[in-house]
Amino acid sequence: MKQVKFMPKRMLTLICGLILSVTAFAQQITVNGNVKDATGEPIIGATVRVAGQQGGVITDYDGNFQIQANSGATITVNFVGYQEASVAAAPRVNIVLQDDAQLLKDVVVIGYGTVKKSDATGSVMSVEADQLNKGLATSPADLLQGKTPGVQITTNSGAPGAGSTIRIRGGSSLSASNDPLIVIDGLPISSTGISGGDVLNTINPNDIESFSILKDASATAIYGSRASNGVILITTKKGKAGSKPRVNIDMTVAVKTVAKKVDVLQGDAFKDFFMANYGDNADAVAALGVNGVYYNTDWQDEIYRTAFSEEINASVTGGYVSDSKAFKMPYRVSVGFLNNDGTLKTTNMNRGTIGVNLTPTLIDDRLTINLNGKGVFTHNSFADEGAIGSAVKYIR
Repeated sequence: MKQVKFMPKRMLTLICGLILSVTAFAQQITVNGNVKDATGEPIIGATVRVAGQQGGVITDYDGNFQIQANSGATITVNFVGYQEASVAAAPRVNIVLQDDAQLLKDVVVIGYGTVKKSDATGSVMSVEADQLNKGLATSPADLLQGKTPGVQITTNSGAPGAGSTIRIRGGSSLSASNDPLIVIDGLPISSTGISGGDVLNTINPNDIESFSILKDASATAIYGSRASNGVILITTKKGKAGSKPRVNIDMTVAVKTVAKKVDVLQGDAFKDFFMANYGDNADAVAALGVNGVYYNTDWQDEIYRTAFSEEINASVTGGYVSDSKAFKMPYRVSVGFLNNDGTLKTTNMNRGTIGVNLTPTLIDDRLTINLNGKGVFTHNSFADEGAIGSAVKYIR
């Protein structure tokens, strides 16, 4: 009978140890990666970790990182304002982080920078573009109306281009102005009325990205006594570095008519009423008609009309990036035209706007310059209310 000899235990243990060492060595790899945002910009300081392991690394100035991991392990990347991303470990990985829209809604502008709502010490309200009123808006006040608690916006009249009265938490003075301070892209502007309207009518609502409203007295620490009635910060739209040129054209048409007119007497009925009460005045009775003919003119039909309003806006947005990425030029160029007729004849507002926004970044993102240019032409036609008053006085 043939005998079978087994391998000595020492030799078997040595072979198994060598196999396990080679396997462990093959699983451990060096992962080199790069982290960017959706526009292709490198993200500096993102946290990179290996799932199930302690510690981690952060990305450098160009968004690069290097970390040790087992082959096939999960690598997670986190950065404030972006959604968490996970990839499988490999010798080379490229990770793109997407904006966290929910988190970005918690960030508001406070005059000297941005801060989370939970960290803001004053009363701050932020209204983004997707929360603004839709439809034909001739003034930024139309976009904001009814969107923020504690802010009352009252239109001074129904005429096209008429100004609005804005009060933040009511009035605070009996003799001085109660108007809030308006700040557009960091530049405070005067609230002095312009030709019966207000300065907000000179801003194209289509160019506005968001509103931030500072409601309490803490705003005076930023802007001084001018902010005692609150501050409305307006941020306009800008381009994004690395994005391809995008053309946007939109047109809005609106029809307006008088919903209900005042019910008045016809000519014959007015004559009968007048004669029944003042018939003894022959001169007044004779003045009611011409040669005994009484007209049934409805003066409401003569002064009111079905009005049409048209608005067209066009914009080009993009961002140039040099091959070396040392120079970036986000840009946005916009033009707009508004023709707004009122239901009262002779009332009208025309507005033409042009805007140029350039945000060049130089010296490897160490220097950023904001260049804003706005041009506007407005023409308002208001009703001659004095003529109506004179007519009423004459009749009396």
